[in-house]
Amino acid sequence: MPAALFGVQPRSVAGERSCQREKAASLWARDKGVLGSDMTLVAARGLYGKDGILPARKMLRVTGKGFWEQLRDSPTLLWLGPRLGLDTEQGLEALCLLGVLLSFGALILEPLRDSLLFLALWALYLSLYQVGNLFIYFIWDSLLLETGFLAVLVAPLHLLKWRSTAWRAHDGVTFWLVRWLLFRLMFASGVVKLTSRCPTWWGLTALTYHYETQCIPTPAAWFAHQLPVWFQKFSVVATYAIEIAVPALFFAPVRRLRLFAFYCQVLLQVLIVLTGNYNFFNLLTVTFCFSLLDDDHVGLWLGRGRKKTGSSWPPRPLTVLIGLAELGSYGLLFYWTACHFGLKVNWEKKLLESKTAFTYHEFMQWLKMVTLPLVGLALLSLLWEILQAAYRCACARGFLWKLWGTLQWAVFTTAALGMFAISLVPFTYIEYESNGKLWPSIHQMFSAVDRYQVANSYGLFRRMTGVGGRPEVVVEGSYDKETWTEIEFMYKPGNVSVAPPVVAPHQPRLDWQMWFAALGHHSQSPWFTSFVYRLLQGKKEVIHLVQVDESRYPFHSQPPAYIRAQLYKYWFTGNAEDGSLPQKWWERQRVEEFYPSVFLGDPQLDAFLTQYGLKDKAPTKRPSDSLLPTALRLVREHTHPYSGPTLIWSLY
Repeated sequence: MPAALFGVQPRSVAGERSCQREKAASLWARDKGVLGSDMTLVAARGLYGKDGILPARKMLRVTGKGFWEQLRDSPTLLWLGPRLGLDTEQGLEALCLLGVLLSFGALILEPLRDSLLFLALWALYLSLYQVGNLFIYFIWDSLLLETGFLAVLVAPLHLLKWRSTAWRAHDGVTFWLVRWLLFRLMFASGVVKLTSRCPTWWGLTALTYHYETQCIPTPAAWFAHQLPVWFQKFSVVATYAIEIAVPALFFAPVRRLRLFAFYCQVLLQVLIVLTGNYNFFNLLTVTFCFSLLDDDHVGLWLGRGRKKTGSSWPPRPLTVLIGLAELGSYGLLFYWTACHFGLKVNWEKKLLESKTAFTYHEFMQWLKMVTLPLVGLALLSLLWEILQAAYRCACARGFLWKLWGTLQWAVFTTAALGMFAISLVPFTYIEYESNGKLWPSIHQMFSAVDRYQVANSYGLFRRMTGVGGRPEVVVEGSYDKETWTEIEFMYKPGNVSVAPPVVAPHQPRLDWQMWFAALGHHSQSPWFTSFVYRLLQGKKEVIHLVQVDESRYPFHSQPPAYIRAQLYKYWFTGNAEDGSLPQKWWERQRVEEFYPSVFLGDPQLDAFLTQYGLKDKAPTKRPSDSLLPTALRLVREHTHPYSGPTLIWSLY
C-alpha cells in the first residue's frame, strides 16, 4: 500500500486496476510498529528509571544550551518532559505508551497507516535509542529505526487525500528501498561470517554450537542440536548460499527468480524463529521479503489470481530465453555451492560431505571484485523502477495530472537516490577498499545523518561463542553468607530441568545482557554492578525484570544481605534412549567466581559504583501529581503483573 506523499491519484490506465503488491506492502507498514513495542512499560522503569540499572537521566546531560541546541546534539523527545510536568522516568513511560498506542492503532485501522504516524513512531523509538545505552544498542534496533524512516517514504499521507490512493506513479521507487535494505542485511550477514575468520564458520561446524550457545534458545533448538554433524555442516553451506548468493537474485529481471529468492529467505527466517528467540527481528525481515513479490503472486494468496487464457504452446522466443536464463541461474547457483563447499555424497556412509574449498585470501579478493559491481546492479534496478514510474506519469490523462504526477515522481526519486547513496557508506564497510572509492560527498552526506540511524551497517552472527560450552552467569543471594540461594531468571538458562522458553517477539533485554556479560570479566560489563546494587536494595522495578511473579523470587519478602555471581558452563543434554523428552534439558559445570560477594556499604561495592559512575545522587524534585503523571501511574499499575510476551501477544 505505498502511496504518494501528496495523496493524489493521477488518472491512468495503470491506476484502473488494484495493485496487489501494494496491499502486501501494507503488511510491512502495518506491523512495523507493534513488532518494535518490546521496549514497553514492562522494562522501562527497571532498566532506565530513577531506581533502574542505568537511569536515563544520567544520559541527558543539561549543558546550559537552549532547547533546540540540546535537541540537535541529542535528538530525543525526552527534552520535552519538564515542559509537560514529567521527570525522565515518566517521560520514558509516556514515550513507550504512546508508541504502543500508535502501533496498535496502525495494526487495526487502515487510515492510521499513514506517513505522519510512522514519522512519529520513528521519532519515538529514536528518542529511546538516544538514552537506551547498551540495553537498546542491538543491530535490530538500528534495523527498526532504518525501517521506520523508510516507512515514512513508503506509506501514504491520508491527510491530503481526496481521491483513492490505490496507485501512485512513484510507488515502485520508494518500495524498492525496502528490497535494497533486505539485500544489504542478508548479503552482509553472510559475508561477515567469513571475514571474521571464525574457525567454526570456516570449518562449517558453527551450527553444532549455535543452538545451545545462542542468547535464548527455544525448545526446538534442543532437538536441532541433536541432528548429525554432516547435516549441521550442510545447513551452514545452505546458509551461505541463501545469504551470499541468492540476494543477487533480488534484482533479477526474471519474475520466478525473485520468487525463488523470496521463498529461500522466508525459509531461513522461519527456521531461525523456530530455534531461537530473536524478538521482532525475523518477523521484520520476512516483511522485507514482500518487496520481492509482484501483483499476480500476491493475488494468488488473496484468491484474486489472474486466469490464464489460451494455450502457451508454442512458446514465444522471449519465453524460451527467460526459461533458459532461469535454468542457467539455478544451475550456476548449484554449481557455485557444490564447487566452493566441496559437496559430495558418500554413499557408503549415507551422508553428504562438505568442506570449505577456498581460502580467506581468495574470498577477500572475490569480495573486493564483486562489492562495487553489486552496487552497480542495484543502481540499474533502481533506475529501471524510476524509468517505469516516469512512463506511468507520462501515461496519465490530462496535462495537469501529468504535471502533478511528475512533481511527485521528482520528489520521491530524489529521496530514493539520496537514501541509496547514503546507504552505500555502511554497506561498503564489508570491504574497505570499496568504501574508500566512494565519492567524498557521499561520506559527507552519511556523516550528516548518521545520528538519526537512517542507514546502518549489518552483519549477524559474526563469530560463534561458547565453543567450549555455553558460559552463563548464575546470581546467588544469601542472608548469612553461608547458605546461598540461586536467583532464577524468567528466560535465560538457569535451572537445568526447565525447558528453554518461547518469548519472541518480546526481547528480555536484561537476560540478553546477562549472556553478553558471561563472555568476559565483570569489569567489562559495568552495568552488572548496578544490577547487583539494585537487588541488594530490593528495588521492585529491577526485580520485576528478573521475575514478574514475585513469589518465584526467593528474596521477595526481604532483600538478600549478600549477593555474588558464579560462572558456569552449560551444555544441552543428549537424546534419551527411549526417544522421550528429556528430564533435564541442560547439564552444567561451575567454572569460577564471576562477581565477588558484596553487601550494602561494602567498600568494594562502593568502589565499583564510583569507578563506573553509578553512585546514586540526591533525587531530583518530582513533579506534582498532575493529570498525565497520574494516568501513567494507573497504566503502570495495571500492566505491572504481566510479562512482556503476554502484553505483546494480547495486542495481537
